[in-house]
Amino acid sequence: MSITPLMPVYPRCGFRPVRGEGAWLISEDGSRALDFAAGIAVNLLGHGHPHLTKAIQDQAATLIHVSNLYGSPQGEAFAQRLVDTTFADTVFFTNSGAEAVECAIKTARAYHQSQGSDRFEIITFKNAFHGRTMATISASNQEKMHKGFMPLLEGFKYVDFDDLEGAKAAIGPKTAAFLVEPIQGEGGVRPASDAFMQGLRALADEHGIMLILDEVQCGVARSGTLYAYEQYGIIPDIMATAKGLGGGFPVGACLATEEAARGMVVGTHGSTYGGNPFAMAACQAVWDVVANEEFLTHVRSTGEKLRSTLEQFIGNYPDLFTGVRGKGLMLGVMMTHETRAFVAHLRDNHGLLLVAAGDNTFRVLPPLNIGDAEIQICMEKLSAGAASYQMPQAA
Repeated sequence: MSITPLMPVYPRCGFRPVRGEGAWLISEDGSRALDFAAGIAVNLLGHGHPHLTKAIQDQAATLIHVSNLYGSPQGEAFAQRLVDTTFADTVFFTNSGAEAVECAIKTARAYHQSQGSDRFEIITFKNAFHGRTMATISASNQEKMHKGFMPLLEGFKYVDFDDLEGAKAAIGPKTAAFLVEPIQGEGGVRPASDAFMQGLRALADEHGIMLILDEVQCGVARSGTLYAYEQYGIIPDIMATAKGLGGGFPVGACLATEEAARGMVVGTHGSTYGGNPFAMAACQAVWDVVANEEFLTHVRSTGEKLRSTLEQFIGNYPDLFTGVRGKGLMLGVMMTHETRAFVAHLRDNHGLLLVAAGDNTFRVLPPLNIGDAEIQICMEKLSAGAASYQMPQAA
């Protein structure tokens, strides 16, 4: 019998936060930790941001939920802001990133089938993470997510990430779309190359297939632009976004061009909660803060400063660290061995919260509004943690 009524699917640690202040989390025992995990890239304005908090409070007192049986002035207003600031012509609101990716997959298939085509296969890329639903685990080649849930859904092909020739070779008569993270998050904070992303766009155009971007983690200013695709000089057909979109409130969205969404007509998709007034108020408040060049410039300059500081730091510990990669304030520090023990050491002994990832990498995902003071404290804690860390002995 578990000691908690929660289903035991998470390897939860002993840190139990009950309150947040800016870039800090406070546990039920009063201990404080610097939060450079940000809810896994969700709390992009930190904790208790006054504008976001007030927007949520005001909306809670006004209207929380009505379903999608009725007109949605709140959803229409925020969808228009997304259309005005991205490539998209149309938006479907979801409750999570996985749902946004599900909608993107359905949108791509519906595009082809609305034209009488039987294309349905999606080409995805190894070590990707697209969510935990049956379709999104099927879209990943990671066996750890497949175990216990077989058989997977049909219609997905896996190709090495950043391998344009492999992607080209995988295209067949049933191919409907590419699905790719411009920066793999769980896979180890691995940015795709310009040649790869631009090449996928060209292949999609050549073969009449959709280019779907999963910007659930790297989107909403995290990479230093509103969305990472802007840095690659391409425009997707369909894009999934979530995490930072609501600044902590659960919300996601599937964005598409009018052409790509031609198959998504009345009755083809839906969500009871998606786009509810409460979620839209949170999104509007986030967009008020992040969707301007001044804020994006801050993210880029702060990201460059943090990256430079990390690169200088890791040179002192060549037995532990091998490099830093990423964009904006989505950074990964590569280690010489698996990272979970080091992340736990920093959390439990030095009050620094980071996120483990694949490829022997841990993620540094602070709130986007941090300043020099938080970077200095992070580096002090990281230095103390590295100095006191006992590397696990090889078996």
